[in-house]
Amino acid sequence: MSPDAPSAPADPAQPHTPVSTNTPQSHTAETHGDEDDPFVSISGWGRTAPTTARVLRPRTAAEAAAVVQGWGARGGIARGLGRAYGDAAQNAGGCVLDMTGLARIHTIDGQAGTVVCDAGVSLHRLMEVLLPLGWFVPVSPGTRQVTVGGALGADIHGKNHHASGSFSRHVESLELLTANGEVQTLRPGSDLFDATTGGMGLTGVILSATVRLHRVETSLMSVDTERAADLDELLARLTTDDHRYRYSVAWIDLLARGKALGRSVLTRGEHAPLTALPSRARHQPLDFRPGRLPAPPAQLPRGLLNRTTVGLFNEFWYRRAPRSRTTELQPLTRFFHPLDAVPHWNRIYGGDGFVQYQFVVGHGQEEALRSIIQRIARRGCPSFLAVLKRFGTSDPGWLSFPMPGWTLALDIPAGLAGLGSFLDELDEEVATAGGRIYLAKDSRLRPELLDVMYPRLPDFRALRAHLDPQGVFTSDLSRRLAL
Repeated sequence: MSPDAPSAPADPAQPHTPVSTNTPQSHTAETHGDEDDPFVSISGWGRTAPTTARVLRPRTAAEAAAVVQGWGARGGIARGLGRAYGDAAQNAGGCVLDMTGLARIHTIDGQAGTVVCDAGVSLHRLMEVLLPLGWFVPVSPGTRQVTVGGALGADIHGKNHHASGSFSRHVESLELLTANGEVQTLRPGSDLFDATTGGMGLTGVILSATVRLHRVETSLMSVDTERAADLDELLARLTTDDHRYRYSVAWIDLLARGKALGRSVLTRGEHAPLTALPSRARHQPLDFRPGRLPAPPAQLPRGLLNRTTVGLFNEFWYRRAPRSRTTELQPLTRFFHPLDAVPHWNRIYGGDGFVQYQFVVGHGQEEALRSIIQRIARRGCPSFLAVLKRFGTSDPGWLSFPMPGWTLALDIPAGLAGLGSFLDELDEEVATAGGRIYLAKDSRLRPELLDVMYPRLPDFRALRAHLDPQGVFTSDLSRRLAL
């Protein structure tokens, strides 16, 4: 079966469906240069700290090994589709390994519910191939434009962490190219597997993975939406009802103050069963057609996103949401990845870019969460992309971000006056509460706080020193935080 032209859905019980594709993927990385200059400018999705590096794009594991063995004193780092918000996939003055050339889906085992694929395959591509067969990726973040290697390197989480954990929980094995040029097969429970999942590419280059999938009957979601009038109501509903849903997330108005502090729109859902579809939609229940809107201009006026404009948007967004609506059918793309419909949506923040700030604090630290939200509201941070979720059990990865508790993520224009010192103060409060910052989105954390936030960091550093004593794998993030 060719994944580029799927015909009738294959029997999901048929084992080992072979799939082979080198189909080009949409590369959304922020890279700029010319053909005569081997160094190009690279930035994260937030566009805040561009640096230059030599970008190399292998198409086989052998080519990747040859590149790693010869990329010089400044070392290198693997990069996928460029959706890390900060500097995790940058390497100033060194090399960057563009992994999107390794993008083959090798086999789909319909009996075991697994897929074997290269690390450069995007979640978007997996959905294109797997949904017609009745399978969905086990964990999806807010964008499909993430490679499998990136998903493992950041140990991504989604709206279902409280029920399903992070991406690495669903990986049976992975192939890792290490600093000495060898390829090792890693399985869950080994030190190197746990250091690699969430290790931000610093243990080696992930070449391929075997991933367990989630069975679905349709490509639609059954969604319940309701308003929460304040933070207390929101946390109470998440605490008491989240176990009833596979997916759960709340948009939160971070400009609301007083009695309305933390007012939110809570959205929770499940994959819709075939019986929930109207009869006219049952002949193509697994149809996957993500739409796209026009891209915003290359640059928008500086200061367009301010407290007034975002405040108006937040008021509109909260008021338009239903007080309570159940079992609404929504396309997967609308529920999971609404911003993917807008190419280069990161341009809306203007030339200064934006900082995405995401932290987690544990259960029992609700007052710390409230204090941080109050500080953000008082500061008037103009964030209209702010979400709060409830995490479940911690993941095994030594540098994996999730821990049982509450995570808040918000986008803030990087040009906001005094932003750096303000976020430093929030970092201190997060650390004092026993929480941590998400490395895949960080671009400015002070290194002295990292040991407090990640207790397995000494083990990670020791393993790296043993496995890669010459520092073959390095990045702007690793140098900044002394990883």
